[in-house]
Amino acid sequence: MIIKMLQEQLEAANAVNFQLNMTVSNLNATVSELRATVKGMGQTISNLEALLKDRDASLSKAKSQMRGLSKMVENKSERQKASPAEAKTEEERQAERERKAAERKARGNNGAKRDMHFEMKTVEKDIYPDGAADGQKAVFDRVRDVVRYIMIPPQFIKEVLHIHTIKAGDRLVSARAPQTPIQNSSFDGSFIAGIAQLRYLYSMPVERIVNYFSENGFNLDKQTAHGLLKKTAFLFENLHRAMRNAVKEDNYICADETYHKVLVNTDENAGKGIRKGYIWVILAAHLGLTYFFYDNGSRSEEVILKELGDYSGTIQSDGLKAYKKVEATSGGKVRRLACLQHCKRDFLDMKGNPDADRILELCNDIYGNERKHKIGENGWTAEDNLKWRQEYAPQILEDLKAALLKVQAQTDKYPPKSQMQGAANYFLNEWDGIEAIPTAGDYAWDNNQIERINRYVSLSRKNSLFFGSHAGAERGCVFYSLACSCRLHRINFFEYLSDLLNRMAEMPNGTPVEAYRNLLPDKWTKKEQSK
Repeated sequence: MIIKMLQEQLEAANAVNFQLNMTVSNLNATVSELRATVKGMGQTISNLEALLKDRDASLSKAKSQMRGLSKMVENKSERQKASPAEAKTEEERQAERERKAAERKARGNNGAKRDMHFEMKTVEKDIYPDGAADGQKAVFDRVRDVVRYIMIPPQFIKEVLHIHTIKAGDRLVSARAPQTPIQNSSFDGSFIAGIAQLRYLYSMPVERIVNYFSENGFNLDKQTAHGLLKKTAFLFENLHRAMRNAVKEDNYICADETYHKVLVNTDENAGKGIRKGYIWVILAAHLGLTYFFYDNGSRSEEVILKELGDYSGTIQSDGLKAYKKVEATSGGKVRRLACLQHCKRDFLDMKGNPDADRILELCNDIYGNERKHKIGENGWTAEDNLKWRQEYAPQILEDLKAALLKVQAQTDKYPPKSQMQGAANYFLNEWDGIEAIPTAGDYAWDNNQIERINRYVSLSRKNSLFFGSHAGAERGCVFYSLACSCRLHRINFFEYLSDLLNRMAEMPNGTPVEAYRNLLPDKWTKKEQSK
């Protein structure tokens, strides 16, 4: 009976164990299902996160486009409006009207505000009434002047030089033909200068230049035009090196980079493709010289570090990391200044926000005070400007930094990745460079001058599809360096290039780079033509 009872208990235990095993199996199956469900939910969450990121990027892009369109529609200038003039008395208004009337009378030309173009070649003609006899002209002759402006399209002159050989005693002496800038070429320096001016100063593609020449009576092959520019750039290599050396002699330079599309060889099917190539530019602020350079289109920090590795002085730039590294690796030889316009530009997109408006107001206060005086006008010197800056700048900068820190602290109102926080962080990261600007009287508050210079490359980028190669981009840098330097010195680029080409044709091979220094725009004087 005991055995039977134990058997029954064992069978009951086995049944319970079987049921437990079944329950465990069911639980394992349920766990597996739950794990699969969780994995699926994780994948769904990842997909949702990716969609949210894409949506945020799309929203950010759309907002940026909307801001751009709003600027185009509003077409508002950032320039500060002049404060309204104080009310004038009736006597002052009458005196102002009399002064303006006297100016109109002195100007003539029916009182119109027109430029009389005294710098132009003037041709004078006498016009008498039809049928007037000489006796009538002598009796009464009142003259009034009428001006007409006439445009003559570009003229191409074929100059045929008859080179004579004469007998002098027992010898035959032959005259020497004038040298051309490019060996075995019939093109004078003025012809090449005309192509370069249209291509690099007025941003016309070579194909359009060739068509323009054809319309005005000279048929020029496109490849010939490219060849002339290529050989001229080679001729200017030492001049470009002289420009590089001269720019780095200035103790205050500005640096920036821009891009242009370049046609390059690709590995796939040995074909060609278009890529974005970066052009760097350095401006010597005191000398008024620009140096463009190109390194296979690279924007790597190594390019600017190699170029400015031996520089000693002050450099002004935007917040690109490469420029900061120039200062950091200089061993104290380089001091970097920031650009106020780059710091404030994101706040311009947030006008109407009280915090953004306050920061913009303080930035504009700096410009407003700066415009009250200008170095070189009314005897105002850099030393005077430094004293003036030390008077007005400290309080404005203190208030500006406080406004930026206030924005940075409001993380509940402006999340870390918001546009406002990004703008404030960028400004504060550049703060040391901003505070360094008023330590001298001739430092600019922004990098606008070099930004304006880069517009010549931007115009070319819009008008031309691309540079045909890396070598073409390098040639562009040679011409842009000279063209923009001429603009800064108000020199006619065509006249400069014509004189330079014809003069360099007479320079012997092996002329050292230093000899080209006096040919750069800041020291150039036009060579007198022999009669």
